[in-house]
Amino acid sequence: MKLVPLAYRIRRLARTRLGLARLRPGQLDAVKALSKGRDVLVVMPTGAGKSAVYQLAGLMLDGPTVVVSPLIALQRDQLEGLAKHGENAGLGAVAVNSAQSRGVTDDAWDSLTAGDAEFMFLAPEQLANATVLEKLSKLNVSLLAVDEAHCVSAWGHDFRPHYLRIGDVIEALGRPRVVALTATASPPVRAEIVERLKMNDPVRIVTGFDRPNLELQVRRFVEARHKEKGVIERVASLAGSGLVYTATRRSTEEYAEKLREAGRTARAYHAGMKAAEREAVHAGFLDGEIDVVVATSAFGMGINKADVRFVVHADVPDSIDSYYQEIGRAGRDGAPALICLYYRPEDLSLRKFFASGGPDEEVLTQVAGAVREHTEATGSVGATELREELDLSATKLTGAVNLLEQAGAVTMEAGSRLAYTDVAVPAAAAVVAAAAVDAEHSRMDRSRIEMMRGYAETTGCRRKFLLGYFGEELVLPPGQEGCGTCDTCRSGLAAESAEPDERAVPVPAGAVRFDTNDRVRHRVWGAGVVMSDEADRITVLFEQVGYRTLALAVIAADAELLVHED
Repeated sequence: MKLVPLAYRIRRLARTRLGLARLRPGQLDAVKALSKGRDVLVVMPTGAGKSAVYQLAGLMLDGPTVVVSPLIALQRDQLEGLAKHGENAGLGAVAVNSAQSRGVTDDAWDSLTAGDAEFMFLAPEQLANATVLEKLSKLNVSLLAVDEAHCVSAWGHDFRPHYLRIGDVIEALGRPRVVALTATASPPVRAEIVERLKMNDPVRIVTGFDRPNLELQVRRFVEARHKEKGVIERVASLAGSGLVYTATRRSTEEYAEKLREAGRTARAYHAGMKAAEREAVHAGFLDGEIDVVVATSAFGMGINKADVRFVVHADVPDSIDSYYQEIGRAGRDGAPALICLYYRPEDLSLRKFFASGGPDEEVLTQVAGAVREHTEATGSVGATELREELDLSATKLTGAVNLLEQAGAVTMEAGSRLAYTDVAVPAAAAVVAAAAVDAEHSRMDRSRIEMMRGYAETTGCRRKFLLGYFGEELVLPPGQEGCGTCDTCRSGLAAESAEPDERAVPVPAGAVRFDTNDRVRHRVWGAGVVMSDEADRITVLFEQVGYRTLALAVIAADAELLVHED
């Protein structure tokens, strides 16, 4: 019997089951690696086809595929996308989440057990449920897909404590193949994803962050009322459907109302709305009945709509990571789309306020003390038992346990049981260590805000700045300084800023070079990774203090200030 080449089988599945005439860059390599038993880390821009990777791999492998996805709205999109192809294509899919009835959940488990469903979508919080884990362990799971995998990284912009449990879950399920998928992961975040998920020598597929069809613009204002007027007038004049992001729930309602008055079919969308209202807005936008959705930047919409023609930010986001994800919802069909940030430097103060909140030391003290006592008495304590004993919400307990675990004071054992690492260490010391971890996170968050300021205020090529943040260089023809399509390139500012500054301190000839992705160590700030390098400066992501920009002339003047790590 003649063997059919693996690549041909994958392409045939893509065509016959998913309706994909061709595979996009990286998809084939990822599915081939998973089919051969390898773990895979996939970093692709939003809209580049990450979902097709786990869908095709799931069809290739015997046994169900579990997809960990953080947003119910995103799960719903993926379920609907699979349903379009029909169950006859072998793409039966179910979900287990807090938004559905007990009966629907029971039916989902029955479908998986009977083999009628190939894909199960779960929120990471579900994996902390011992009953869910027990049921999964009986299903012979062949593939575990972790969507939005950057959420597992403490270096990441959207860290979620429940993602830390996934590595243990993988072990409990007998180590199925793992595919981690994300659109926003710098090299340090990628390394942490691999470590946290306990991936086994994974194949790393990074297709690049550039989206050439997105036209990047920033409009700067002094007065808030002028900025608001500018947003309304601009969005009212734009053709096609689009998204407007704001910083607060209240402002989503206000902008939506004013846009309706200006003639747009606009609706607000935020976490404070009832689920039915959010679903109606979501469906209306996808169906074309609503042409503008105004949403809070902090609330992920999970929108999968190919023809979004613009994404406007009425307020500055908390990081370039968040910004990149949100603008990635535009132009997924490959056609031109407008990206515009309406910026006031004063707006950054709101983001800094959100980033400056410290941990609840009273809760940390309660949790550390209780876990220590239980460990001394019985060796460990169940998370549910501890939550009931201390009368804490699941969110508060998870946050405290996460910080204590990162500080090395508490460990999570099988069955969601907590143990104190060393009962000889007083709880007060554990709280101090956990607070130090939180302070480190806060410094990282503040540094991201400053990088957002850098993007908004740069006179250089915005695309070059954006890619440099993720450790990627903008490849240009010889002699060309910028992308040519962002606002600074079109206005000539980028070309002017690329010219040598006569006032700048020159970098001495023969000075040590630092290239993108080099690992370095600073005398004060410790270890880091070079994210971008320019003629006179480099930007480094330090583990302890976040992003910092350093002048090469200053580094050259002090040979021990910044050195390459061996």
